[in-house]
Amino acid sequence: MQSLSKFVGRLFLFLPALALTGCNMVVMSPSGDIAAQQRDLIVVSTVLMLLIIVPVIILTLFFAWRYRHSNESAPYDPEWHHSTRLEVVIWSAPLAIIIALGAVTWISTHKLDPYRPLDRLDAERAIPAETKPLTVEVVALDWKWLFFYPDYGIATVNEMAAPVDVPINFKITASSVMNSFYVPALAGMIYAMPGMQTKLHAVINKEGAYDGLSSNYSGDGFSHMRFKFHGLQQAGFDQWVARVKTQGTALSRDAYLKLEKPSAKEPVRYFASVEDGLFNAILNMCARPGQMCMSEMMHIDMAGGGGTESHDSRSRLEYDNRHAGEVSHGAASPGATFPATGNPARSPEPAEGVDAPHQPSQTPIQQDMHEGHTTPGSAPGGPAAPQMNQPGATQP
Repeated sequence: MQSLSKFVGRLFLFLPALALTGCNMVVMSPSGDIAAQQRDLIVVSTVLMLLIIVPVIILTLFFAWRYRHSNESAPYDPEWHHSTRLEVVIWSAPLAIIIALGAVTWISTHKLDPYRPLDRLDAERAIPAETKPLTVEVVALDWKWLFFYPDYGIATVNEMAAPVDVPINFKITASSVMNSFYVPALAGMIYAMPGMQTKLHAVINKEGAYDGLSSNYSGDGFSHMRFKFHGLQQAGFDQWVARVKTQGTALSRDAYLKLEKPSAKEPVRYFASVEDGLFNAILNMCARPGQMCMSEMMHIDMAGGGGTESHDSRSRLEYDNRHAGEVSHGAASPGATFPATGNPARSPEPAEGVDAPHQPSQTPIQQDMHEGHTTPGSAPGGPAAPQMNQPGATQP
């Protein structure tokens, strides 16, 4: 018993150190109302589950100690097999917890739907009728973030800002592969997918600079796919917009196509003007000249298809994995793969800003199999090995 007391005492000595590890727990100390409600949901769900977990752990330790082999004074009843009161407790308590969790989940799923427009600034304030939401269009690139502000005609790379206590309507898409837009202090994670638009409604309630990131693995530069989100007072936000317009350049389609190329550790960039319709072109996967927009494809399908004339549109549809290799647009970016280029996946070329991984040397047989996918002993491009030409040999 004395040894157990010492163990418990030593265990409590580590609790302050454990608490210090959570000094920067952004998820549990958010600055936006949506993130605060999600924090509350985590706390409520955890407490409800602990109502079952903690007693079970305590009783397990209690019974193991009380009915240990050396404790001959503990009651022993080999004929005991049932207790109605115990059965009621064992089944009713977890059932009540499950019902409570189900109710909390159903309510929060609808209340915190990212597509649902906000109806309040925080727990104590409703949104004033005259408040105009801020619209931000987000594009996940390889491996950086592009933000459009259509109401101001500006765009930025790896930096965004919003006024405090103003609802934000995010429209999110991607240029190549799926990513996840996530500002822990603001709201939950939302997927960014090419050819699709997801939405997020949120509000920031406190001034500050917050970290934003991609929480979905997307390739070599994924770990550097981060940005800063600035919560500012209205005057500070107006100054930020003015600075972007003063220091920024023009974002044309040609400038976007250069920006779209895979690169890592991209510095913050400002664009004082944006070509009309650029975000919609990115969303519909037709930013490059000569490409058919997805909206046009869907219109053709809704009209019953293109008929025999649809063959003429083939060249406009072959951009998904070939367009970056076109001579008219220059060489493909290092490390780019499908659908950005025609290069096969697992290309040994790293993206800009990403160090090349060390590649072990290959044996001649491994080299032949990798390059030509041939059978050992056969020449690449030559006839199959003799055993493959025997009667009854199975063809792949």
